[in-house]
Amino acid sequence: MGLRKPSFNWPKSLGPLSNQKRLSHSVTGLGGSPRKFEMADGLLAAGGLGSQAMVPQPERTGWAVEESTAPLEKALFQDEDSCSDCSNHDKRGTSLQSFVPEGKTHFPEIFQTSQLLFYERFRAYQDYILADCKASEVREFTAEFLEKVLEPSGWRAVWHTNVFEVLVEVTDVDFAALKAVVRLANPYLCESQVSTFTLDCMNELLDLKEHRLPLQELWVVFDDSGVFDQTALAVEHVRFFYQNIWRSWDEEEEDEYDYFVRCVEPRLRLHYDILEDRVPSGLIVDYRNLLSQCEDSYRKFLNLRSSLSNCNSDSEQENISMVEGLKLYSEMEQLKQKLKLIENPLLRYVFGYQKNSNIQAKGIRPNGQKVTHVVSSTMMTGLLRSLLRDRLCQEPCKEETEIQFHSDPLSAINACYEGDTVIVCPGHYMVHGTFAIADSIELEGYGLPDDIVIEKRGKGDTFVDCTGADIKISSIKFIQHDAVEGILIIHRGKTTLENCVLQCETTGVTVRTSAEFLMKNSDLYGAKGAGIEIYPGSKCTLSDNGIHHCKEGILIKDFLDEHYDIPKISMVNNVIHNNEGYGVVLVKPTIFSDLQENVQDETEENRALKIPTSEEADTAERVDLEELIQCTTGKMELYARSNLSEQVEGNCEIVNELVAASTQKGQMKKKRLSELGITQADDNLMSQEMFVSIVGNQFKWNGKGSFGTFLF
Repeated sequence: MGLRKPSFNWPKSLGPLSNQKRLSHSVTGLGGSPRKFEMADGLLAAGGLGSQAMVPQPERTGWAVEESTAPLEKALFQDEDSCSDCSNHDKRGTSLQSFVPEGKTHFPEIFQTSQLLFYERFRAYQDYILADCKASEVREFTAEFLEKVLEPSGWRAVWHTNVFEVLVEVTDVDFAALKAVVRLANPYLCESQVSTFTLDCMNELLDLKEHRLPLQELWVVFDDSGVFDQTALAVEHVRFFYQNIWRSWDEEEEDEYDYFVRCVEPRLRLHYDILEDRVPSGLIVDYRNLLSQCEDSYRKFLNLRSSLSNCNSDSEQENISMVEGLKLYSEMEQLKQKLKLIENPLLRYVFGYQKNSNIQAKGIRPNGQKVTHVVSSTMMTGLLRSLLRDRLCQEPCKEETEIQFHSDPLSAINACYEGDTVIVCPGHYMVHGTFAIADSIELEGYGLPDDIVIEKRGKGDTFVDCTGADIKISSIKFIQHDAVEGILIIHRGKTTLENCVLQCETTGVTVRTSAEFLMKNSDLYGAKGAGIEIYPGSKCTLSDNGIHHCKEGILIKDFLDEHYDIPKISMVNNVIHNNEGYGVVLVKPTIFSDLQENVQDETEENRALKIPTSEEADTAERVDLEELIQCTTGKMELYARSNLSEQVEGNCEIVNELVAASTQKGQMKKKRLSELGITQADDNLMSQEMFVSIVGNQFKWNGKGSFGTFLF
C-alpha cells in the first residue's frame, strides 16, 4: 500500500497569519468555555529534544518575544502594536510581524512566528503536514511538506543555540534530513556568551558539521516582500513539533495510523493548557519529572540494547543485561502510561484531584510546640505593636510562643503543623499554587476582609483545599480569576468560614461526602456554576450569609441512591439573590418520579407525603411540618414561620422537597428489604437521619425562582 500523502494546497489562512484577527478567534475547551490561545516561545536548545524542551518552561530566553505568560491579558491577548520588541509592518507583500533579537550585536529583524494560535497549529499538523501518518512516517511526511513550501536557497537566518547566535545564509536544503546547508553571512555577525567564537572558530565548527544545520535551530531573517513568509512558517512548525510534541520513543510504539490523533493532538492541547495556566502547578511539575525520567530510562535502554548486540550469545553478561533490559522496559512503560494520563484532557483532572485529595497531615511538631505565623509584605513598627497588643500578647502567656514571619500566605500555610495559627496582615497578596491545608489550623485576617485580599494566579489549581480535622478561616477576601477548579473544596474533616468574602468564577465551595462545612457572616458571589455544592453524606451549616450572582445559589447533589447517605443541611437567615437559575436546586434521577408513584401507592402514609407541584402548592393548604416530621423519622427538626412573606416563602418549599425526598429514600429501601424477605428492620437501619433547619432565608430576584429540581 502506498503512503497516504496529504494535499499541500497551502491556504492563505495558514500563510500570513496576522491577516487574521487573532484576538477574536476562540476554540471551545473543556466545560464549554471559550478558550483563546497564543503561543509563547519555549526553551531553545541547540538541537536538544530533551524533556525540558517538551513542556513550556517558566524561564524564557531573550528570544521569547512574550515577557511572561503570567498576566494573560498582556502576554496572550495584548494588542500586536503593544509589544516592545515587535514592529508592525503595514508594507505591501507580507503581513507577518518581526522582532529584533536582544543583545549587543545588531542582528537584522527576524520573522515573528511563535505567536500562533492553538487551532492554527492544529490545522497545519492535521491537514497539511502529518495527516494520518504513522510515527515511523513522520519524518517522511514532514520532508514532503517542506519540499512544497520551503524556499531551497536564497534566504538568511540566525543560527540560534544556547551558547551563541550567528547570521548565516542558506544555500541548499536537505529535505530528507530536515537540515539546511549554510555558510556564514557577510558581514560576520555573532553574539556569544564566550569570546572564543571568532570567525575562524565558527568556520571550523561549520566544517565539522559539514555546513548542515537542523532547521529547528534557524530563525528566518525578515523580508517584507512576502517571498519567505511560508518558509518562516514552515520552519516554525518543524521547530515547534520537535521541541514540544515529538518524543524520542515514539517510533518504538506500536506503529499505528493516526499518530496525530493518538499523540499530537493531546500533547498540543496540554501545551496550550499549560500556557493558559489551566493545569494544576503540581501536575506540571509531575509531568516534567516524568518526562525527564522517561527520557533517562529510554537512553539507558538504548545503550543496553546496543551493548547486547555486541555481546557473544549465551554469555552470562548477556543474560544479566537482558534482565536489566526487561526492568528498564517495564519501568519505561509505566512512565509512559502516567504521561498519557496527564496528556488526556479529561483524565488529567481526575489524576490531579486524586493527588490533591490525598494530602498527608504533618501532625504535631516533634517538639510539641505550636507556632504563630505572621504574614505581611512589609512589617512596620506600628503594625507590630498593634499585633502584639491585639493578637500575640492578649493574655499573660504561661509559655513562650514562637513567632515566624512570612511575606506571602502560601509559604506560611506550607510551614504549618497541627494547632498552628496564621495571622495575615492587611495587604493584597498574589499567590501561585494551592492552599493545601491538611492539619487543624487557624487562618485569620488582621482587619476587615476588604483590607486582607488573597488573589489567586494559576487557573488549573484549586484555591483552598481542606482535609484537616478542624480548620478555621476568618476575615479574609479570596479572589480567583477564570479558574478550572473551585475556590474552596472540603474533602473531609470540618472547615469553618467566618466573616470572609469569596469572589469566584467557577464553582464556589464544594462540600464533599463525609465533610463538614460551617459558613457564617460571609459573602460569596460570581460562580459560573453553583455557589455551594453539597454532596451526599456531608454536613453543611449556612448562617447569615449572602450568596448571589452565581449560576445557581446552592446545589444539593443526588442522594437517592442506596449507597449514598442523606446530607445534613441547616440554612438560617441567608440572603440568596440575583442568581441566574434557582436559589436552591436539588439534583435527582429522572426515574425518581416513577419510583415515587410506585411507592406512594403502597400505603396511605405515602399518599399523605405526596410532593406538591408548584400549581398544587398555590391552591392546597400547607402541610403541617410537625405532622410531616412525625410521619417520616420523628427525628427531623424543622423551623417555619406561620406567616411567610413573599421573600421567604421558598423556605417551606425547600423543606417539603428535602423531607419528601429523604422519606422516599427510606420507603424505597424498605421495599427492597421486603423483596429480600426482611419483613422487620431496625429503625436505626431504616431511618437515615436528616437534620434540616431552614428558616428565615430570603430569596430575591433569582432567575428561575427560589427552589427547583434538576432531573438527570
